[in-house]
Amino acid sequence: MSTEVTVVPFPPAGTSGNADLDRAGETILQLLNKAAGVAEENSRNATEMAQGLSEKLRAAEGRIADLEAEVAAYQEQAQRAEQWLHRVYTEIEDRFLRQGQTARRGVPQR
Repeated sequence: MSTEVTVVPFPPAGTSGNADLDRAGETILQLLNKAAGVAEENSRNATEMAQGLSEKLRAAEGRIADLEAEVAAYQEQAQRAEQWLHRVYTEIEDRFLRQGQTARRGVPQR
């Protein structure tokens, strides 16, 4: 296996080789500037996207907080309804069921 090394000789100063180097350098700088512009645009787009997602996240968190408060209100309302149902059940039991048992035993009602 033979490895050949290619050496590109630099032309002597003052020849057209310097113009080639200048063009190559300019081209490299243009490409670097273009790459930097693309990188800046990508960064700007990423920042805008992150800000948009952050706003959506804050809105979602706000909505979650609203829904949690609504759930708590409904739970409280359900507990209150259960208390009322228990009270109504107790009243029915005290007034009607016990009165019926008392009447069947022959005990005068109050």
